[in-house]
Amino acid sequence: MEQTIMKIVIDRNIPFIAKPLASLGEVTALKGTEIGPEDVKEADVVITRTRTHCNADLLEGSKCRFIGTATIGTDHIDLDYCRENGITTANAPGCNAPAVAQWVLAAVKTTLAPGQSLSDKTLGVIGAGNVGSILIRWARGLGMKVLVNDPPLEEAGSREYDFTSLDRIAEEADVITIHTPLVKDGAHPTFHLIGEEFISKLKRNPMVLNAARGEVADTIALKNGLRNGLISSVGIDCWEGEPKPDSELLEMALIATPHIAGYSREGKIRATEMVLKALSDYLGLDKPLQADAPTLAPVAQSISEDAIDYDILADTALLKKNPDRFEDLRNGYDLRKEP
Repeated sequence: MEQTIMKIVIDRNIPFIAKPLASLGEVTALKGTEIGPEDVKEADVVITRTRTHCNADLLEGSKCRFIGTATIGTDHIDLDYCRENGITTANAPGCNAPAVAQWVLAAVKTTLAPGQSLSDKTLGVIGAGNVGSILIRWARGLGMKVLVNDPPLEEAGSREYDFTSLDRIAEEADVITIHTPLVKDGAHPTFHLIGEEFISKLKRNPMVLNAARGEVADTIALKNGLRNGLISSVGIDCWEGEPKPDSELLEMALIATPHIAGYSREGKIRATEMVLKALSDYLGLDKPLQADAPTLAPVAQSISEDAIDYDILADTALLKKNPDRFEDLRNGYDLRKEP
């Protein structure tokens, strides 16, 4: 279904995408939080990020038939509504996985005592998907003992990992990091998975990290865990209630960043490439659209501890000093380089 004259609305903070889309027609770039029904009414395509809620309120009566999100998650898209109304959707799974793994290891590195290395730590990884799998590979390459929990993957028959229980992770891990989608029902819900019950079982006063979705960790439970010594420190990139993180948890957190764990230059290029490919496939283009960026090298199979040189404490200091600028810090983030 080749099409050459289109109306396209995009989130203005998606890089490397406006130029290739201009070859299809008229491109309107707007702030994600400000994209409204009037903006998309005549649009054929909407390409956005997590701050635009793509649901009936936005889309009812519009011409839109394709929604692409330059993100892993699709929580902000009403997928059922889109299916029922003939709207094709596409996301970018795994686009920022190496950057999130970098964020995790940089966070852990800040806790090392003089003479310690990452190999002295036992890492509990909850969720072995796109992010978790890279993190597991890199962490093991660094000599870390890694415990892996992923019930859906285990039930699917995966033999890639020796899966373990959450209870064992609670007992043995020095660092616990979660990399699941936000799931509120079904056999394996993740809403408040890191909550009072799980935290009560912690044995080694671990560091707890959340760079998945804000609601997978219970804010109140995290604060209680820090107060009573069950948790030694927390690192949070994804917050309940963002872009207005809990002020007390923000103050208590060792690592606090404005949802930028995946914000590497390479990750942004991948996200744009994936959305453009999906749109090209949808339109049946003979020549697929390409991101306005250099071709990327393959993701590193392993990394050295010295390569984890991302200054995560600088990003933490910025957010703690400017909590009301959460969105500005996120949208204006200086994209870092992956290891």
